[in-house]
Amino acid sequence: MIAALRDLLPFSRRCTIVRRKRSLMASCAIPLAVLLLAGAADLATMSSADAQGYTYNPRPARPRPPQAANNGQMLVQATEVNYDYNNKRVSAVGNVQMFYNGTSVEADRLVYDQNTKRLRAEGNVRMTDATGRITYANMLDLSDDYRDGFVDSLRVDTAEDTRIAASRADRTDGDYNVFQNGVYTACAPCKDNPKKPPLWQVKGARIIHDQTDKMLYFENAQLEFFGVPMAYLPYFSTPDPTVKRKTGFLMPFLTSNSTFGVGFEVPFYWALAPDYDLTLTPRITTKQGVLMQAEFRQQLLNGAYQIRAYGISQSDPSAFAGQPGDRNFRGGVDTQGQFALNDKWVFGWEGVLLSDRAFFLDYRLSQYRDSWGTFLNQTTEATSQIYLTGVGNRSYFDLRAIHYLGWAAADIQGQIPVIHPVLDYSKTLDHNIFGGEFSYKTNFTSLSRQTAQFDPITTIANTSGLCLNTSADPAARMPSSCLLRGIPGTYTRASFEGQWRRSFTDSWGQIWTPFASLRADAIDSSISNQPGVSNYLPVGDTQAFRVMPTVGLEYRYPFINVQPWGTTTIEPIAQVIIRPNETYAGKLPNEDAQSMVFDTSNLFSVDKFSGYDRVEGGGRANVGIQATTQFDRGGAINVLFGQSYQLFGMNSYAVKDITNTGLDSGLATPRSDYVARVSYSPNSTYKFTTRARFDEATGAVNRFEAEASASFNRWSISTIYGSYAAQPDLGFLTRRQGILTTGSVKVASNWVVSGGARWDLEANRINQYIVGAGYVDDCFVLALNYVTGYAYTNYGTTPTLNHSVMLQIGLRTIGMSAMQQSVSGGSSGLQ
Repeated sequence: MIAALRDLLPFSRRCTIVRRKRSLMASCAIPLAVLLLAGAADLATMSSADAQGYTYNPRPARPRPPQAANNGQMLVQATEVNYDYNNKRVSAVGNVQMFYNGTSVEADRLVYDQNTKRLRAEGNVRMTDATGRITYANMLDLSDDYRDGFVDSLRVDTAEDTRIAASRADRTDGDYNVFQNGVYTACAPCKDNPKKPPLWQVKGARIIHDQTDKMLYFENAQLEFFGVPMAYLPYFSTPDPTVKRKTGFLMPFLTSNSTFGVGFEVPFYWALAPDYDLTLTPRITTKQGVLMQAEFRQQLLNGAYQIRAYGISQSDPSAFAGQPGDRNFRGGVDTQGQFALNDKWVFGWEGVLLSDRAFFLDYRLSQYRDSWGTFLNQTTEATSQIYLTGVGNRSYFDLRAIHYLGWAAADIQGQIPVIHPVLDYSKTLDHNIFGGEFSYKTNFTSLSRQTAQFDPITTIANTSGLCLNTSADPAARMPSSCLLRGIPGTYTRASFEGQWRRSFTDSWGQIWTPFASLRADAIDSSISNQPGVSNYLPVGDTQAFRVMPTVGLEYRYPFINVQPWGTTTIEPIAQVIIRPNETYAGKLPNEDAQSMVFDTSNLFSVDKFSGYDRVEGGGRANVGIQATTQFDRGGAINVLFGQSYQLFGMNSYAVKDITNTGLDSGLATPRSDYVARVSYSPNSTYKFTTRARFDEATGAVNRFEAEASASFNRWSISTIYGSYAAQPDLGFLTRRQGILTTGSVKVASNWVVSGGARWDLEANRINQYIVGAGYVDDCFVLALNYVTGYAYTNYGTTPTLNHSVMLQIGLRTIGMSAMQQSVSGGSSGLQ
């Protein structure tokens, strides 16, 4: 979130999209949500996890009743039991309890006829079967195998906390239960007034429960909220609550867009086998024809994979004139999977292949849509990769090859590198060497890029387009105007580093930690001679080998003071590092060390560069003091203040490279900027943290971040303030500062109000906010959010301010639905 604040820019280019749940259950033939949300532009079935929204309140586990013996013997307990041997009848009266064939029956009176093999129970009947389902009735008449019969004035409570009530129920062949004038709900009855209608219920002239297919069928049904009819459904069906996977149609939904018109989908889910399934989703559009979608999934013993395919022959390609979608056929395939080779190794992949990069965005395909509630987190690319990962007790291995497909209109695919591959391996030995800990790590990176990527760092370069690749003049792209973010050609580097350290504590309590490391890098690059590249690096083939030996000593002397109110520890820290200058400084490609943020988190890092392509050289001293107070009644405060000094040799952070990494970082001078951190947490409710970097010469604040959060039973709030001085060598010509605030309040037992906003203080405007409210209980979810922010529409190149309303509604066991409607800016679309 700090990174998002730091930029203080409108959203990156992409559409706001949501992943749609493909439920594993058949849903209503006539969806409830369609009737509830009639006229809405967008409708989609979603899971609560996908929606990043509200979920049903969890219910405590319901203990199953003790199972009656299923041994063919009948056990009857009652106040009075009569045996009619002539008519072969057994009558029981008063507090009757009967156990037979795994089912128990309680009633005021019970009669069992051995001739007809019928069981008749009357008065306060309570029958519990082996699954935990409980049936309450005034009277029941069943065969002794419970396969046939009828029940009057009944209520059924299932183990899944659903309820069906009816004036009469008929049971046939042990497979069908037909409820006359039935009522179905997944809501618990009101504790204070059980006769009060539940929050929602579905009434039907007939409710048929097919226990073989595990389906519920409703005829002439109506949906009621608090006893008030809200929607009429002539017929619909849904799996019973015990079903996890069921062949059938999923929730239909609508979508609209200016380029393909109105689209309508009815997904069909096919449970082919217990371990694999298929979902077919044709989308009929009014302007472009039929978009076919299919997804196959399979679960194996050691993992799972899925494959999705899409295709459409566009009726009107000219609707995408001038855009990547201006073609007859468009489609794609994507797949992903992961398998455990054993308890330590995992193999997996992701793959995307598209006819054009805008296909998913133009047709708003769900699996690449952003989840609601991400607010500041957006995806602008598709990733294809294959990987192998292993984790040991003291080791880690990761090998992967990656290809990125940029979706943003500003993306130039040739500027995005193909990584083939990147390997990381680290291990810490489980035995001492010279009394200390020894570890080593390796990294191998190989990548290629077709086109050079330049970024402007001056106003003139930005406004006049000097750093674009449209000019063949090499002088148009110079280090004074542009950064070379990515080199064209092939770049390969292999790195190895071994580290050793050991700590001693002397009789005074001083802690001495000597350490040593040796790092070696072998680099091979083949740089294409594209216009302007030679102004930064030599073109052609280049090989380099560099070695960086390092020795150092870290010193700590903690002073501890104990008082009745708490314990305070004051700890001076000093670190001296001796090593030679960085070889080839600024003369090699820099792909993975372009980020440089100097603060207390890396004050005592031996190498403060973020990646392997740069390596810190020269003698350096890092000094600071840390104080921590732990209060006896709870709470703690921590303060750290320090500075870094270049002792001798070349300062790597003052050397320009192709991305100016290190410049304007606070480390480019012999005496670095001061860095500080204050963190205070009086208890588990509140937390305050500030981080700052002060100019060494003037004391001006070059960087400041402050976070505060509070969390109570009913409300929580979090605020982040960031202020960052200009960094002209990196292209940030003015100060950036802003505030990001999010919070939620539980205004009632089931009502939550939440919101968030990002305020750009330099532009003096709120460039994004979200406000919403939601109702959540154990059977119903209703949430409404209003979101505004910058977004890219119709694959354009200029962001526009977009306002959207998001609605989520869910009836437990029936379905969860959601919609998003754009109320200004851009076209509406399925979310």
